Amino acid sequence: MGLGGISIWQLAIILLIVILLFGTKRLKGIGSDVGEAIKGFRKSMNDDDKPAVEDKQGETLDVQAEKKTESTPHKD
Repeated sequence: MGLGGISIWQLAIILLIVILLFGTKRLKGIGSDVGEAIKGFRKSMNDDDKPAVEDKQGETLDVQAEKKTESTPHKD
């Protein structure tokens, strides 16, 4: 007995029918597309573990605030 009561011969017949229906080139393309999708999914899962913004300690910015005045007078 194989998987869930399906024998190896039944699996071989199903595989043969799938190959006859789709052809080996199309099955190869589908397999590579599925592989790339899984690779992209794993990469995105690993990227989630990393922080989005890296904390850089010890860096400061020296800036001075300036007050801006408007050139047009206000109407009250």
